[in-house]
Amino acid sequence: MTKVKVIDSLMGTGKTQYAIQHMNEANPLEKFIYITPYLAEVERILENTDRTFYAPNNSNKDGSKMRSLKEMIVDGKDIVSTHSLFQTADDELIELLTDSGYTLILDEVMDVIEKAPVTNRDITDLIRLGHIEVENNRVIWTCEDYDAQAAYSSVMMLARAGNLFYHRGRFLIWAFPPQVFRLFDDVYILTYLFDAQIQRYYFDLYGFQYEYHAVEYHDGKYELIEYDKTKESRKELYELMNVYEGKLNDIGGATNAFSATFLKRMSAEKEEEVRNNIYNYFRNKLNAKVAEILWTTVKGEHELVRKGLAGKGYGKSFLQCNARATNEYQDRWALAYVFNRYMNPIERSFFEDNGVSVNQDLLAVADLLQWVYRSRIRNGESIKLYLPSSRMRGLLKDWSENKI
Repeated sequence: MTKVKVIDSLMGTGKTQYAIQHMNEANPLEKFIYITPYLAEVERILENTDRTFYAPNNSNKDGSKMRSLKEMIVDGKDIVSTHSLFQTADDELIELLTDSGYTLILDEVMDVIEKAPVTNRDITDLIRLGHIEVENNRVIWTCEDYDAQAAYSSVMMLARAGNLFYHRGRFLIWAFPPQVFRLFDDVYILTYLFDAQIQRYYFDLYGFQYEYHAVEYHDGKYELIEYDKTKESRKELYELMNVYEGKLNDIGGATNAFSATFLKRMSAEKEEEVRNNIYNYFRNKLNAKVAEILWTTVKGEHELVRKGLAGKGYGKSFLQCNARATNEYQDRWALAYVFNRYMNPIERSFFEDNGVSVNQDLLAVADLLQWVYRSRIRNGESIKLYLPSSRMRGLLKDWSENKI
């Protein structure tokens, strides 16, 4: 079984540079697939490696990047692509990767589970019709002659791949096909605080083995070293943050303040108070310009929250709270993280019901640090940070003191 090598180092310690160096020094007969979150990072790999990498494109008969990716694998090319494309892996891609001899380098963890777009009524109907059975939470497709073009064909494909789970009698949960990771000769994951990441819980669920390393720059070269969190420069990084302490934090005293549920259920008056606090912080406390600001709140399905909190003078300086691996904002110094991160309850209960324990506090800190590191702190420069959630401030302090 493939053992995953997790390079778990603070942001800015050279994980990507190590990966580039490793690929440049590898035997020319070795083949790499490098997966990164953003197109800008795809360009970085194309421009900074000595090997000839190729990025999938739409210039094929299907007009499909996935078709392009598959053709490149057949040709044995070195490939760089995005998480979003890799996440759509299907049976044909799995077949092509089998015994292909590729090494996978995954820059930052992926979204490896999500709720399937199927209603509880759909699930009930499928069970009643005898199309599916549930064994130890896993959905088994039992209808042999089901039309591949019919309504539940997507459920059929996911179930047949062994990646669909029936959760608490209410939800179908999709999981990225774990066999994909087992098809590579080697797998590297470049991240920080992997212990907190959903992909780690996913690996535990499927019985993967993984080993931890860190990276450091020594004598003109990046080297893998023994992982030891006590040797990280946490205190120094924390001292660069200048976390706001004052009356604008009064609104976040409760443990659940600024959680997704809290934000979604805010009254118009509470929303206005939060918006005024953010404006006050940026304008009156810092006198920051729009081009110097970054702020965030809960993402995705709670888009109305973002719109409600976006105020004059800072609204357009929004960066999603799960941002990683981009240096586009490295000149920003005035930050507001208006969110109290908890794992999605469906995801949490899914793992816990399957015997995998999760660490919500470490997850919250991991996401906060990744977001903060998009700013100029990545260049060793100090920032100002408004963190109205008392829980998030406490967790950040505990992290800096190696308590979590």
